[in-house]
Amino acid sequence: MTKKYGIVIISHSADVAYGVHQIIKEVAQDVAITHAGGTDDGEIGTSFEKVSIAFETNEADHIYAFYDLGSAKMNIETVMEISDKEILLFDVPILEGAYVTAAQLQMDESIDVINANLKTIIVK
Repeated sequence: MTKKYGIVIISHSADVAYGVHQIIKEVAQDVAITHAGGTDDGEIGTSFEKVSIAFETNEADHIYAFYDLGSAKMNIETVMEISDKEILLFDVPILEGAYVTAAQLQMDESIDVINANLKTIIVK
């Protein structure tokens, strides 16, 4: 079954991406969540192929994307150019943004409210 909205977590660390995924899954068991982290050879960094697969394998047609650092964002932006899915990208802290969004998607909050709430998260 295709889910309408999902979440993708992208980090320079495979452990961080997996950890954020595990944390948000606790509050959003019905939300499609995928993640990617690290380089193809297991180092710190990002892999376009891993990022692309995280979006492709997510069951949702509309995906909120959260990232930790610049090249992760660049990979997401590249996927945005070639994907048929709608990718929603906000510059917010990875864990806080993903957690708040996951909880709101789980309780079927309106997308307008979710987007407005993401715009109020302050990056320090």
